[in-house]
Amino acid sequence: MSDQPQSPRPVPPNSMLVPCRSLSAGAGFGWLRAGWNDFKSAKQISLIYGLFVFVVSLLVASLAWKLGGFVLLFSALSGFVFVAPMLAFGLYSVSRQLCEGHTPNLAHTISAIKRPLGNSMVYTLVLLVIFLLWSRAGMMVQVFFPLGGEPNWGHLITFLLIGSAVGSIFATASFAASVFSLPMLANRDIDVITAVISSVNGVLRNKPAMLVWAFLICSLTLVGFLTLGIGLIVIIPWLAYATWHGYRAGLDVSAWSILPREEPEKS
Repeated sequence: MSDQPQSPRPVPPNSMLVPCRSLSAGAGFGWLRAGWNDFKSAKQISLIYGLFVFVVSLLVASLAWKLGGFVLLFSALSGFVFVAPMLAFGLYSVSRQLCEGHTPNLAHTISAIKRPLGNSMVYTLVLLVIFLLWSRAGMMVQVFFPLGGEPNWGHLITFLLIGSAVGSIFATASFAASVFSLPMLANRDIDVITAVISSVNGVLRNKPAMLVWAFLICSLTLVGFLTLGIGLIVIIPWLAYATWHGYRAGLDVSAWSILPREEPEKS
């Protein structure tokens, strides 16, 4: 089966649902290839952004360990999947600049975040609420399987299994809502509700492709954690660019106007 997406049916420009395309199960591998090409074309910006994510991750992990020990640290690290899409929001502009034939630069990338700022802040608030709910859920699981005192491997394994099961529910909802919506908000003049509904619809209509894509994201993110976060310096920009190409392949947003390319302010 070809990885080339099929054309959607045309819809009115005022529709609340962006039409989606049918994707092959292995489409995500093509997105990773395209994302890696973007990374190589914008190494400096990518590494600067990746280093920023790495530092933020270290600070959050350190704070979680001090405030709640292993339980809060585990909740914070697993909850990373909820906030990572927003951390990569500015990087979607890099892929857009490359698609338009421009040479990406940091000033344009930062400026591009300003125009959809209102919508992105609304979405940030939603993701923050999900993250806090997950953190609280993790603390509640610990009540039934306390990890204090002498190590109890039975409690630890049970806590990890139940915590992972509960977290997967939050992660699935967050993934479906953000995988296509955030790149769309960064590129098109569209409201948050339409973007989120369209993202969920695109995921539901392409379950095999999105299951593979979710597995690839989780696997690469795990590599980042296993390298004590150092791998995230490369992985986060790479996944951000790949997500951009996934959005372009999965949705037809031609009926929605493109946000003007923001010029950086001159001092």
